[in-house]
Amino acid sequence: MDADRQPKHRLVGRAKIVTLQLFLCLIVAVLASGEDIWRRRVSNYVTAGAFLAGVGLQFYLKGVPGLGDSLLGGLYGFVAFLVFYLLGGMGGGDIKLMAAFGAILGADKVLWAVFFTAVVGGIAGLVYLAVVKLKRFIRDRRIGHGDVPDRKAMIPYAPAISLGVLMSFLTEL
Repeated sequence: MDADRQPKHRLVGRAKIVTLQLFLCLIVAVLASGEDIWRRRVSNYVTAGAFLAGVGLQFYLKGVPGLGDSLLGGLYGFVAFLVFYLLGGMGGGDIKLMAAFGAILGADKVLWAVFFTAVVGGIAGLVYLAVVKLKRFIRDRRIGHGDVPDRKAMIPYAPAISLGVLMSFLTEL
């Protein structure tokens, strides 16, 4: 068989894979971040749908090796944030979201996403704490003493996860 008549496979070039991954990640990032900011939770519809879409995309693009890479990426993403969930610093939707992004990105790239998410989340957490302290200081100056802070007020972490995941695409440059 000559080079012009080689059969077409589902396997495609790296640029197309990255483009499809980025497109899917953008959709998931908008849905999850919007829901987390609005409702302070990320639903199973978003996380399960993203996970299944990621597994399907990887299988379509790379066949059985892509399926394995996707499942391993999902496991890495889940385990990376499981400790924070068990310590009470993160919600269940956040770790399921990182698992879903792991399924989309695959095992290698999800580790970069976890790293960038930790950086973005750390900065966001520091900014949040500074704003809370400033508000509390201003309020205490006005009324003389502070109220007990509301412990149920959670920082929506899906935007930090989403930004960290999108930053992981910089490793492709």
